[in-house]
Amino acid sequence: MPSPRLPTRLMPLAIRFGVVPLIGDLHNHCGISYGHGSLEDALTNAQRQLDFVSITGHASWPDMPVGEPSVSHIVDFHEMGFARLAAGWPEHFVTLSTFEQPGAFSVFPGYEIHSSAHGDYTIVLRDLTASELILSDSPGALLKDLRATFGDSAFAFPHHIAYRTGARGISWDSFIEELSPVLEVVSMHGSSETSLTDRPFLHSMGPGDGHNTVHHGWNSGRLFGVLGNTDHHSGYPGSYGHGRSAVYAPENSRVAIWSALHQRQTVALSGDNIHVFTALNGAMQGGVIEPTSEATLDLEVVGGSFIDTIDVIKNGALLHRISPELDPRPIGSSDNLETIMVLELGWGARGSWHDWEGSVRVRGGTLDAIEPRLRGPEVVSPLEAGEHDAPVPTQIMQRESGYDFELRAYANPNNATQAMQTIAARVQLTHDAVLEFSLSGKHFEIPASRLLSGAVSGNLGLIDTPAFRVHPLPRPHEWQWQGAKPIGPLEAGDWVNVRVRQKNGQFAISSPIFCR
Repeated sequence: MPSPRLPTRLMPLAIRFGVVPLIGDLHNHCGISYGHGSLEDALTNAQRQLDFVSITGHASWPDMPVGEPSVSHIVDFHEMGFARLAAGWPEHFVTLSTFEQPGAFSVFPGYEIHSSAHGDYTIVLRDLTASELILSDSPGALLKDLRATFGDSAFAFPHHIAYRTGARGISWDSFIEELSPVLEVVSMHGSSETSLTDRPFLHSMGPGDGHNTVHHGWNSGRLFGVLGNTDHHSGYPGSYGHGRSAVYAPENSRVAIWSALHQRQTVALSGDNIHVFTALNGAMQGGVIEPTSEATLDLEVVGGSFIDTIDVIKNGALLHRISPELDPRPIGSSDNLETIMVLELGWGARGSWHDWEGSVRVRGGTLDAIEPRLRGPEVVSPLEAGEHDAPVPTQIMQRESGYDFELRAYANPNNATQAMQTIAARVQLTHDAVLEFSLSGKHFEIPASRLLSGAVSGNLGLIDTPAFRVHPLPRPHEWQWQGAKPIGPLEAGDWVNVRVRQKNGQFAISSPIFCR
């Protein structure tokens, strides 16, 4: 179970609004339909690094191109997956219920409907009571049928929206705000924020289209918040680097998270659990304000690494670019160095893997919280080999002034795809603190002062052997920022949101504050 995310002193603005960030993944897959890994293993993996989860089954595709020989292999595995989910759907509620931990880990049932015409939608249910699959063939019909069966305890959100309309991208003509208070902007498919992004769509389904991005939707007057989810197919919710969501709610319960989702109190994350909180004229992200002649945006950011830029965006145009290096405004203050210690494990000969075991201790300081950044196997299609279906030893146990761990890390499959396993920790260090590492029988010490000037890396053996890296330590002003920025006048139809980009390539996109 993840340790507490942040102390209240590092998120005073959010606390003033009575909410805290809860991290989850509402769209991911395992072997309950087509995918890899058991439902039990998927939920166990989710508990290691998330506060809430929904495990998604593939349920139907009303306009699937049946009868087209060139895609018959795709049709076949979809039909088999749909049948598998339908057969196991009633019993899977029992498994979901056994994993829920009130106040600590919330579980939502969920399934997915593909649509060439309208785009793919993930349906999420609030309650764990066994229920039927509602398989409607359009967003309008889906809203009607979900309301008839579940009342207000079901909603659906479109995902990988940037694919072109007609090829499982969003259709804004059939998008319904009442059905979809939020939609998915980032996942393993890529980023649907804007036309140009460093997370382009690379899947065989094709590239993204600029009119199917969230900026286009907001500029067209539509009201919705954003999620990040993995859409991972190997039973590993929250798989690092593919997408996560931060939902701002007063407590970890299905009811509180549900309410926050419908109020769009969300931030889409690519990987790191970045805290981004915005407030404008009494409203937080996702809120709606009236037109005003002058507005000021209050903002606090707590990163998971060095913050590169914080962009304030109005109606799709860059209004302010904040660089903490040029304008340092840390949130917290401490006699010691409060920082983020990141240990990264992996590499080695292509096609290999290594079972790491070891420990980390802080001498001359304290370890306050751990943030697992764990990846599942990069297996997407059910037609790929399922050699990664079996669970692997994974443990991270916080100890006094440190932690112990067991992890399997696969070698990077190519020079562009990362497969490393990572553990981040928020620590407080004295000026003469030393970090002690035991990594698969290799023991060494690194003075904190050394990591203030750069990363430290090493191998377990000679070239092409498993390797490790301890990231450089950011100073408080390099991973925290708070302040206010003028927005100017706001008219009906305007929107303002924030994008945070870190130097390690991870980012966060907040839901806007809307003017109506």
